[in-house]
Amino acid sequence: PVLSNRILVTETMPLQLNRTKNSAFQFDNLLNNNSTTLQHQSLTVEYSSNPAWYAVQALPYLMEYPYECAEQTFNRYYSNALAAYITNKNPKIKSVFEKWKTSDTSALLSNLQKNDELKSALLQETPWVLEAKNENEQKKNISILFDLNRLASEKQKTLNKLIKMQGIGGGFSWFDGGYENIYITQYILTGIGHLKKLNVADAAHSEISEIVEKAIPFLDQELYREYETLIRSKANLKKNNLSQLAIQYLYMRSFFPEIELEKKNQKVYSFYKKQAQQYWLQNDKYMQAMIALALHRMEDKKTAKAIIKSLKENAVNTTTGEMYWKEFTTGGYYWYQAPIESQALMIEAFSDIENDEKSVAEMKTWLLKQKQTQNWKTTKATAEACYALLLSGSSWLEETSDVVLTLGNTKISSAENKTEAGTGYFKKTIAGEDVLSEMGKINVEISSPSVKPGTSWGGVYWQYWEEMDKIKSSVTGKKLPIELTKKLFIEKPSARGPVLVELKDGDKVKVGDKIIVRIVLNATRDMEYLHMKDLRASCMEPVNVISEYKWLGGLGYYETTKDASTNFFFDYMPRGTFVFEYPLFVNQKGTYSNGITTICNMYAPEFSSHSEGINIISE
Repeated sequence: PVLSNRILVTETMPLQLNRTKNSAFQFDNLLNNNSTTLQHQSLTVEYSSNPAWYAVQALPYLMEYPYECAEQTFNRYYSNALAAYITNKNPKIKSVFEKWKTSDTSALLSNLQKNDELKSALLQETPWVLEAKNENEQKKNISILFDLNRLASEKQKTLNKLIKMQGIGGGFSWFDGGYENIYITQYILTGIGHLKKLNVADAAHSEISEIVEKAIPFLDQELYREYETLIRSKANLKKNNLSQLAIQYLYMRSFFPEIELEKKNQKVYSFYKKQAQQYWLQNDKYMQAMIALALHRMEDKKTAKAIIKSLKENAVNTTTGEMYWKEFTTGGYYWYQAPIESQALMIEAFSDIENDEKSVAEMKTWLLKQKQTQNWKTTKATAEACYALLLSGSSWLEETSDVVLTLGNTKISSAENKTEAGTGYFKKTIAGEDVLSEMGKINVEISSPSVKPGTSWGGVYWQYWEEMDKIKSSVTGKKLPIELTKKLFIEKPSARGPVLVELKDGDKVKVGDKIIVRIVLNATRDMEYLHMKDLRASCMEPVNVISEYKWLGGLGYYETTKDASTNFFFDYMPRGTFVFEYPLFVNQKGTYSNGITTICNMYAPEFSSHSEGINIISE
């Protein structure tokens, strides 16, 4: 044999508790393991009792964004204001940052750089080395961001720059010197409204007030111009004339009722308010939430509650206690099709209008779970997510919980292990000789001072050595976040053209046969930074040997062929089912292990899967 028939396999199982104090899990493949050739390598458990802190770790991204456009400049100011608010609201929080800077430096590593031993590829072998370094630097800047002395000077510096960017007419252009932009101006004023709603002192700052007092008349006038355009074009005013910018205006304006409308604008304002009341159902969910909040603050509680009722009826509620909307998983090209921002707005709507703590907690859970498997890449998404998590309900940042994990008869407690400040993250590895099958029965218990703790999560990683043809698939019938199956087919000629015949374990092939590898991948959530490695039998040679970027039904990925495997790298994978196929030719006789296919989320390695192994006999 050229290659060993034994391979190190990593089986994973994500653990998650949503506002419950205990839950039982079953790791079926470990529990039902009876192989005589399997050798345990290790069993690793990791858990974060308060993952809301991962959102705070993303704040430096707002601080350091390199472009000098108005939106980024405002978000730098916004992040500094939020940082000051968080620190002043709970002085204990500052000590968390100090620990990250001194003793808990692992908290500032990118998720891509953590847990190398649990991943199927070294970071240096992936296309994401720079992303890891960039996120690492962002997290290291958290201690800089939350330095109180620096906060005051940085806020004033950014505010001065923002004031200079405001045009003579009161609006903001995207970049300094450009045309005054309605969307950018409304976005900045909405952000100021958020600070005001959180009672952040900066919102009452005299210079901030001046920005608002200059910008509101500009936006009032722009809405008046939109109305005049409808009149000039002889539009039917009884039909739906509600644009996304008009809805954004109504939402933005609801934060500043103290600034009175001019007489000529009152009629226009009433017209668009009536349009919103009449045609809210013809808009997407993000716009509906904006309308609901605007009408609620305009004292039309009845319509606002009707919108919330409709949104609730159309929401997706998962068995793991998450609540979201189907279109939020697809996103889009326009500002009003952004998933994270949309979910953040839903949290605000359900909190303000219904004070629905259960739904708000479930929506916050979905928002945090997106951070678990993805890296928030835009300043807007990061800013809105942090706003939503700080907005309502219990303060998840102030939660302090102890965690006890019971694996069979073995107990692992956070109190007895070094935990990361803030997130409460800890990891414990059990050596291979101490791993028992009974450890597949897992119980997680949270002791929290609150009646209902927030969301917490972790994972169990079982690593073992096994002969390839004896490896069982990780798909056991239970619905997993990511599932993978692999099949081999012989392509045979027929009167109707090529026909695929599936190969089973022990089936025979001949030298020269064309084999088609088919991998079916199913993901139940959006994920980033996935590595899929497909091992092949040594008697087979690939047709595709050139590494290249490919597209499959809207999914982009990089494919590279190695001596014994084909590797796929996915920057981003939306939820759904994907089928990959590629050809091989049989070129040697003998009995071979086909090898398995594995996939691992490099950002959250608890999300992984692998296929089963079979034998191939070549004649």
